[in-house]
Amino acid sequence: MGSVLRLWKLCYVEPVKFQSFGSNKNAEKRQQQQQEERSVSEVESVVQKNGRDDDDDRKKKKNRGKRKSREWRCVDSCCWVIGCLCSVWWLLLFLYHWLPVALPGFQPLESPGARLSREGVRALHPVVLVPGISTGGLELWEGKPCSEGLFRKRLWGGSFTEILRRPLCWLEHLSLDNETGLDPPGIRVRAVPGLVAADYFAPGYFVWAVLIQNLAKIGYEEKNLHMAAYDWRLSFQNTEIRDQALSRLKSTIELMYLTNGCKKVVVVPHSMGVLYFLHFLKWVEGPPPTGGNGGPGWCAKHIKAIMNIGPPFLGVPKAVSNLLSSEGKDVAIIRAMDPGVLDSEILGLQTLEHAMRVARTWDSIISLIPKGGETIWGDLDWSPEEGHGCGLAKRRTLQSSGTNMNSNRADGKITFSVMKEPAKYGRIISFGKEASYLPSLQLPSVDLKELLLGSPSTISNSTCREVWTEYDELSRESIRDVADNKVYTSRTLLDLLRFVAPKMMQRAESHFSHGIADNLDDPKYDHYKYWSNPLEMRLPDAPDMEIYCLYGVGIPTERSYVYKMAPTGKCKSIPFRIDSTAEGYEDSCLKGGVYFVDGDESVPVLSSGFMCARGWRGKTRFNPSGATAYVREYQHRPPASLLEGRGAASGAHVDIMGNVAFIEDVLRVAAGATGEEIGGDRIHSDIMRMLERINIRL
Repeated sequence: MGSVLRLWKLCYVEPVKFQSFGSNKNAEKRQQQQQEERSVSEVESVVQKNGRDDDDDRKKKKNRGKRKSREWRCVDSCCWVIGCLCSVWWLLLFLYHWLPVALPGFQPLESPGARLSREGVRALHPVVLVPGISTGGLELWEGKPCSEGLFRKRLWGGSFTEILRRPLCWLEHLSLDNETGLDPPGIRVRAVPGLVAADYFAPGYFVWAVLIQNLAKIGYEEKNLHMAAYDWRLSFQNTEIRDQALSRLKSTIELMYLTNGCKKVVVVPHSMGVLYFLHFLKWVEGPPPTGGNGGPGWCAKHIKAIMNIGPPFLGVPKAVSNLLSSEGKDVAIIRAMDPGVLDSEILGLQTLEHAMRVARTWDSIISLIPKGGETIWGDLDWSPEEGHGCGLAKRRTLQSSGTNMNSNRADGKITFSVMKEPAKYGRIISFGKEASYLPSLQLPSVDLKELLLGSPSTISNSTCREVWTEYDELSRESIRDVADNKVYTSRTLLDLLRFVAPKMMQRAESHFSHGIADNLDDPKYDHYKYWSNPLEMRLPDAPDMEIYCLYGVGIPTERSYVYKMAPTGKCKSIPFRIDSTAEGYEDSCLKGGVYFVDGDESVPVLSSGFMCARGWRGKTRFNPSGATAYVREYQHRPPASLLEGRGAASGAHVDIMGNVAFIEDVLRVAAGATGEEIGGDRIHSDIMRMLERINIRL
């Protein structure tokens, strides 16, 4: 480094002087050395100065980067998340549709329809498909000025582009009238007709499409295959009052019966469509004006089998959480990760409030509230799922211990039922984690009678009406009375809903009932409000008719909830929310404020299997003609890769529609096979053990 500086000094700092070598030679050398030292010190000072300047520049750039990061707004985050989701979605869609074809030597699995067709299975009985809640498309026939250009365009079940373009207008047109449960003035939204009504829920997301495709491979087409689309928002009787949907379904079945060689019809309802068709079975034989005037024997003449997919016969607990706080486990997780996405006051989203406002006008949701009360779903200290283990090790322990749920294992380890904080699933709503497992004697009593009578404390300020949810009509004091460490079972939660949503419950309970009939000969059960509750109606006199309960198992399914008061006290907000911080011990069934049991992700096994496994098994008061009932469970297996698709062996509530074993069962029955010929009952869950715990008169 010194030699370089010397060269730099000789060439640029001062010119070279040629002098004779004399007596001043040593002095000149000393002077030259001093000048070199001064030059080196000057260069070092310059280098140090430049280094300090570089450090300052780096600090300034770093500070500018920090300022820029602080300027990143919530809107930018939302756009970034949406962009990533859209990119991943389109990438997966591309891979799903194109990658298998592009891979050399890739041989896709043979579809069950193609395989059965090769074996000689052919279409025989006409098939009627009945979609469930949310899966059927809805289109606009008349609307407000904000809906200009949407005539006969899908508002539900399509691309959903109108949500982003005009969300409030979209919500207004999907809402029903709060008083009548029918169309609001100036708005007409109707079900999309035909097979396209529910083949796909959104582009690339199938519902009935895979089953329809496989039915076509054995010879089905529109002359012997029909989609019974209806407006799933309405109460079941209102679909007849407004659209004559039940009458059109009756006529369609009669026509398909006559035009297909007097072959009986196989009906395949899904989800809430199961309850809708259960209502139809009573309506079609009943006398006018509330019935279809088909007379006794209509079902025995026209229907071969009813293959119920994911049947919520006894309701689903998640319907309660949707009505109480407009959330389930997924919404609670999103809210816990980023509350601003759903609750931001800066953006003014109020997403859940608007969702609740719309959902509380849909009477059909009330049909999904748990039925049978504490006899079926349990009370403060008991439930049919008691002892259910969420971990694989616990399930093995339960199987080895049999029905003795309080015994200890031979190796000294304690079984699930006596472990710390055992789950009490009968407590469907608990305010606070401790309230979900404390002994019942330590819990405060639940008495909403005074509040239900309309005491002055339930009257709130009229300024709380920014988004109508019925919570705006309650005072903060009465809401706190509801939540003070109280627990609600399937019996008392009806009082809870009557208190927090009185208008909705008054309207909806005129169309639905949720109890157990004491005497089915009582004339009151001739009213249509009882026809969709299998515990308050008789099956028709059709001994040759077969009934199937087809559902998935092996997926954690919501059963009960731990709630808390929302942190905000503003009257426009929903005052309750799932406590996503409530966690159980290791491998507990309590995760994120939700207790889980076995099911198909939406419907617990208890609700799906009870009627076919016990309520309708043999001749009972609910099945006096002794129609044969079968339980067919499908053990869930998630896709092994992206190439396998969504539901090749899935037991999920919607994805089961692509399950190969399920499709084969439907095709064989439609082609003439009986339940015994396809294998009879197939049970993987603990449904039989649960039924032993239910004391009900049959």
